[in-house]
Amino acid sequence: PVSLAARVEALAAEEGLKCTVLDDQTLREMGAGAIVAVGQGSATPSRLMVLEHPGQDPDQAPVVLVGKTITFDTGGYSLKSVDGMVGMKYDKCGGMDVIAVLMAAARLKLKTRIIGVIAAAENMVSAAAYRPNDIIRTLSGKTVEIISTDAEGRLVLCDALTYAQREFKPRALIDLATLTGGVVVSLGSTRAGLFSNNDALAGSLFASGESTFERLWRLPLDDDYFELIKGNDSDMRNSSGVRKAHAIVAATFLKQFVSADVPWAHLDIAGTADTDKEEPYSPKGATGFGVRLLLDYLAGLE
Repeated sequence: PVSLAARVEALAAEEGLKCTVLDDQTLREMGAGAIVAVGQGSATPSRLMVLEHPGQDPDQAPVVLVGKTITFDTGGYSLKSVDGMVGMKYDKCGGMDVIAVLMAAARLKLKTRIIGVIAAAENMVSAAAYRPNDIIRTLSGKTVEIISTDAEGRLVLCDALTYAQREFKPRALIDLATLTGGVVVSLGSTRAGLFSNNDALAGSLFASGESTFERLWRLPLDDDYFELIKGNDSDMRNSSGVRKAHAIVAATFLKQFVSADVPWAHLDIAGTADTDKEEPYSPKGATGFGVRLLLDYLAGLE
């Protein structure tokens, strides 16, 4: 997170974007207990980076993009398997997509005001690391009991989503995350999962996905799913502890941190963010999935 923040500041200067970096001490003082908890086991603490593209009207309500940026994920004390840990350098792909979109918006001189929030942490194991059964207080004030330290992405995102709404009052809020293995089981590597509280936003993103061949598939967000993570000693748990409706449960967790009147979409790109072979549309490695479709969506707002 620390070296990434320095790189983001340099890129922002090159592209003429406003950049703000909040360090772990600032995050702790402001009450962002979730993102701090995830990063507290690492020698390189958490960072929250904000990139701003003013567009044609800097006073316009912005579209805010939020990216999960776990620079490496061991799983914490809920340790991943040897095979499961390989490739976790790609657990930051959501945040990298957000950076790329903001850079492209500046170069293309898009008229829409766009904010990028990059929530970065390294999920490591140490004497200082957070643990299962810890209860943390998020930036929203809601409390979360940790069932799995490997369900860390939704924790950095929940504080970032709260921050984005408080600071920027977005016209639309979209997050991208390599969030769950469950979405890979459901959709493979052909489509990413789309979850939304707003049919118009979901429809626009789906259409942009079809146009750019970064395809999405919408999955449900019924309130009933919250029962799987409803807390006993806290407002909620960060995992149900079972594989049932895995991707939906993760999205349901995020939904608790989004105001019902804010059009919001969550893109679970875990199956599409990287590839182990060269494809006609992308090289081997990180694919940049989501950049094209978001640029298509944003251009369509003008």
